[in-house]
Amino acid sequence: MPGPPLSIAQVTPHRRGTRNRVNEFVRRLSEELEGRGHEVLTVAAGDPVKRLLANSLDIVHVHEPFAPSVSSAALRHSFALNVATFHKPQERVLSTQVARPLVELFFGRLDARTVTSSATGALLERYFPGPYELVEPDGEGRDWAAVAAEFEAIYSRLTARRHDPAGNADVRRRIAERPLIEVDLHMHTDHSPDCATPVEVLLETARDRGLGAIAITDHNEVSGALEARRIAAEMGGIKVIVAEEVKTAEQGEVIGLFLEEKIPRGMTMAETIAAIREQNGLVYVPHPFDRFHSVPDYEHLLGIVEEIDILEVFNPRVALTAFNEEAERFARKYRIVPGAGSDSHVAQGLGSVRVRIHDFEGPPEFLEAMRDADITRKHKNLVYVQALKLLQTAGRPKAPKRSVPDAKPVRGGRPRKKRRPASKS
Repeated sequence: MPGPPLSIAQVTPHRRGTRNRVNEFVRRLSEELEGRGHEVLTVAAGDPVKRLLANSLDIVHVHEPFAPSVSSAALRHSFALNVATFHKPQERVLSTQVARPLVELFFGRLDARTVTSSATGALLERYFPGPYELVEPDGEGRDWAAVAAEFEAIYSRLTARRHDPAGNADVRRRIAERPLIEVDLHMHTDHSPDCATPVEVLLETARDRGLGAIAITDHNEVSGALEARRIAAEMGGIKVIVAEEVKTAEQGEVIGLFLEEKIPRGMTMAETIAAIREQNGLVYVPHPFDRFHSVPDYEHLLGIVEEIDILEVFNPRVALTAFNEEAERFARKYRIVPGAGSDSHVAQGLGSVRVRIHDFEGPPEFLEAMRDADITRKHKNLVYVQALKLLQTAGRPKAPKRSVPDAKPVRGGRPRKKRRPASKS
């Protein structure tokens, strides 16, 4: 066995006891994997999939995960690394034509795809493009032990990409006695072209709302964050993380935390991450599955799993809850440190999501503090803050970068306290 024993669910779309090639494949593979020391759970049609997969698992291996079936349901509920095996080389009209968008959504949760024949691989590639590995169940000189070893290698390759959740124990002990502060990790000033909030107003609002630290993540610019850090040092009471939300050439946006210099837009994702590392910064991936933002494709996200320090699992400006849920699912399966931020483009939205952590100094302590973070979400009217953004930036080809010498925190954006009813005399 190439690594430690794994907990694996083998999911067949057929009922137990049904005699067919898929069930035989699942049975033989499960027996071999158990013989190699792994814990295997078999899930079949009619089983309570959601409950069974609620347990902590390393791998969920689905067979023929076309909708509707127990295999597709397993992908819907899985928080583990997902492997699929496609068996029959035949088109399924419901999945390839009628329900194709839904099927593509669930296939997007696959971390490895395998086929049992070249013909099946060619068919799947035509309708659902992606990398398909050929693992043949039989053939000259092959037996089920060889098949199990091949899948075991695939499982080990995937689990090796998961982050170590332990982190740096010495740093965690050092910050454990520090006071707790609330932070907002994603926001913009008028140094971003789509925001009209002056730096001073943002800082006063953040302090007024009880935030102990903020990350200013202007689009392709760090000037606003550098200015904010300078002013915050004079104000006291709030810490500023200099950051930048960088647009890559074709792979979406990525945020660099703890920067000192601007990173140019338009580079590849790999080049942008390298530039963040050159400044000893942290890699923070914002709104990773929000198709209304510029985000990395799933395959590009898989390509940088090891490089992601923090993955944004909640962003209140995301229009569909499912996008945040996908981010949370991805962070859990790869054990990536979760993060959250308001993505505020108007000061009224500041602090709509908060991350409570121990106080920190510098990137290493911040990353360890985030491992024990408590993310709290406050109700925010998305239409309200979006309308404010449009009103504040309408007709301005570029944000004015105003200086506000006597800045005041903005009002609005926070729930009003309910008045107590007058007592009856």
